[in-house]
Amino acid sequence: MRIGILETGNVSDALKARFGDYPSIFHALIQTRLPDAEFIDVSIVNGEKLGRPDDADGWLITGSRHGVYEDLDWINALKAFVRDCVAQNVPLVGICFGHQLIAEAMGGKVEKSERGWGLGVHEYQTHNLPGWMADLKSSFKGYAVHQDQIVTPPSSAQIIASSEFCPYAAMVYGNPDAPDAITVQSHPEMTAEFVQGLIDTRLNAIVPAERVALAEAGLVQQVQNDIWTALIARFLEAASKRRASAAA
Repeated sequence: MRIGILETGNVSDALKARFGDYPSIFHALIQTRLPDAEFIDVSIVNGEKLGRPDDADGWLITGSRHGVYEDLDWINALKAFVRDCVAQNVPLVGICFGHQLIAEAMGGKVEKSERGWGLGVHEYQTHNLPGWMADLKSSFKGYAVHQDQIVTPPSSAQIIASSEFCPYAAMVYGNPDAPDAITVQSHPEMTAEFVQGLIDTRLNAIVPAERVALAEAGLVQQVQNDIWTALIARFLEAASKRRASAAA
């Protein structure tokens, strides 16, 4: 199975030396569930050009410091690419920025939230989960690192998780039992050490001290990254098989 990683943000040099860049982090994550997966990395944030949706069996859009509402050529091109993927039944996964960008591409709206920064371990309640996502149970915890939020979801999306802070925290697109895309605001690829590194190298200077302190204190909590990793792999595998069967 060939999975495309669309790199939309850069890891700082200090963190890259410890953890790697976003594509390598996602390679390691996905291969825990799909050990034979092959990867195509496209660093669109650094000027690499998108190819065709069918260059991969599925695509994952990473997190980013950018806002999806910024009028940048690569962001506009990525939104068009998302719509092409959906039209051609090529599966999509969106993480944080990717979650927000797929929503905007499909007709939703994203803004800088009046709630301020979401940082640290957040808990999300689940709603209307399709059977294949039942492992999430009634709630899950994940690492939040975001200031922007979806404020209007697209009509093609079904909300499957929310919190008081983040009402549109995870979504599926199309038929929930066989979706075109799955997206989540939290970061299943991050660790507590990575989040602490982000705080130390960047966020301390821009996030209110009280919120930073609460986030740091909460990093000892257990998150359900393993469940999200399994769901992402399950979705990509099932969606690519459906597409191959339809083309046969």
